[in-house]
Amino acid sequence: MSGLRIQTPDEAFEDDHDLDRSLRPKTLDDFIGQDALKDQLSVSLQAARLRGEALDHVLLAGPPGLGKTSLAQILAAELEVPFVQTAGPALERKADIASFLGALEPRSVFFVDEIHRLSRALEETFYPAMEDRKLPITVGQGAGARVMDVPLPPFTLVGATTRAGLLSSPLRDRFGIQHRLDTYAGPELAAIIHRSAHILGCAIDEGGAAALARRSRGTPRVANRLLKRVRDYADVRGSGVIDTAAANAALDLLEIDALGLDRLDRDILSAICTKFDGGPVGLSTLEVTVGEEQDKIEDVYEPYLLQCGFLKRTPRGRVATTRAYAHLGLEPPAERDAGLF
Repeated sequence: MSGLRIQTPDEAFEDDHDLDRSLRPKTLDDFIGQDALKDQLSVSLQAARLRGEALDHVLLAGPPGLGKTSLAQILAAELEVPFVQTAGPALERKADIASFLGALEPRSVFFVDEIHRLSRALEETFYPAMEDRKLPITVGQGAGARVMDVPLPPFTLVGATTRAGLLSSPLRDRFGIQHRLDTYAGPELAAIIHRSAHILGCAIDEGGAAALARRSRGTPRVANRLLKRVRDYADVRGSGVIDTAAANAALDLLEIDALGLDRLDRDILSAICTKFDGGPVGLSTLEVTVGEEQDKIEDVYEPYLLQCGFLKRTPRGRVATTRAYAHLGLEPPAERDAGLF
């Protein structure tokens, strides 16, 4: 027993994080789906390599889990340049931006996740850096203060956002390449699941992949997360092969329904339907009712509920549709049937 070593929770978390990273595609050819986006990026990458220049600045928008970070890493790998990563909330002062930009090597890819969460003052710091490759630095204080322009190497800023509408127009317009990632169709998700299963070394058939794809909300990150949990179920309670029966049984155990809604999705709908008579309900009220942060409700859960046609946004708040009542097995209010809502 002396050779037995118990893994700490922190080490287990790191292993799971490493596993998530290992499932990321490494090249554009490995990246499944988003074909129009890949074709456009391929042309831009080839042109940048041909001219020996930095790729133009890139803005990637779309819901969480669709591959924005993976694409940013792929751009750096395809160009064979350094990849530097941070997030909008981590940049609190102009000095933070200066420390990152000043340390970049020529043609580096500088990735800023959640770029919409930058303050307006920090956004303005990026303007001269993106356009003129200069970083204005204030030297001195008071009447004797002066501004010096520090030259920067050519670099590519890749911004990722789940809420492109929150970006100011001056910042958005400085991205030469702008794309929005769409949710994935079932066959694309099934292909991603097959690829991930091969990397994880688990057996899966077409039926199992299709069952997983149907409940993955059109999102590769969700598909990979569910695949790992279904693999556990197949190994412990099944034959080790993820088939249709094993996938459905595991997902039922995880309380993921046929449309991919989990417990919190249903809690949100149930709260609106039963506690607030179908709405309208404000976001702050929902936060208190279901015990989840507003940002997560708005960025993670609400978009899929809107896509499914279960919610409507109104100036007064969120309103449940008759489809939401039907999904929960509830009768809609009489007023709603009469068309008064």
